[in-house]
Amino acid sequence: MATTPIDHGGLHELVELYMLGALTSPERVQFESHLKTCDECQARLKALSPVVGALAQAVPQVEPPPSLRARVLSSVGANVKEMPERAPRRTSLFVPWLAAAASLVTAVALGGYSIAMRGRVTSLEDRLRDAARQLALSERQIADLRRTSAQGQFQMAVLAAPDLLRMDLAGQPAAPRSAGRAFWSRSRGLLFTASSLPALPSGRTYQLWVLAAQPAPISAGLFKPDQAGSVTTIFETPIDLPQPVGMAVTIEPDGGVPAPTGDKYLVGQ
Repeated sequence: MATTPIDHGGLHELVELYMLGALTSPERVQFESHLKTCDECQARLKALSPVVGALAQAVPQVEPPPSLRARVLSSVGANVKEMPERAPRRTSLFVPWLAAAASLVTAVALGGYSIAMRGRVTSLEDRLRDAARQLALSERQIADLRRTSAQGQFQMAVLAAPDLLRMDLAGQPAAPRSAGRAFWSRSRGLLFTASSLPALPSGRTYQLWVLAAQPAPISAGLFKPDQAGSVTTIFETPIDLPQPVGMAVTIEPDGGVPAPTGDKYLVGQ
């Protein structure tokens, strides 16, 4: 009959079982064959030999009282008088020794199993964190794509509007190289682009204003350009927004203000 190959990962457990004589005959033959060529298992066998030898001495040597034998034989109906006296057997000494040895083997096996399981749990936790990071990244990418798509659709809708109004904005003394352009549709909103805008100071933002016939400018919204000073953004404007006669861009505190307070950076009419 063919024997099953022994996984070297479980040989530490087989060392203890081999020392206690608890292996099956095929397992013992296969383990002894492996032991001849494995320095690691030989070293482990040698290291555990004193422990197993000390187990017998670790159990108190107690002789059972003579009356115990009589009570045991009487309980099974034996005739105590007809049975010859024999020297007390020392089997009772072997039972505690075997129990202690089995406990040692169990503790070693459970310790190895616990370490293996801890490694598997750690590996699974790492894989779960990686999957969560990849999922979060994918969700962010999907959200960015959706946002970009929505912005593109909005821009196309504004540019295709039949009531489109285009306005060019020129740089002012505060930003002479800046330029901007606005596309406004009463029914579809406002598309604004600009380039070469100065970098914003900390705690400040750009604010776009709609100039109408009425005296007070109307805020269209806030924006911040990229590191190159460029921006392309969209604003939803109210359907009752007065007809623009001009637009302007100023730098204001974060959060915006109800009326312009800073210098004009772009102006168009």
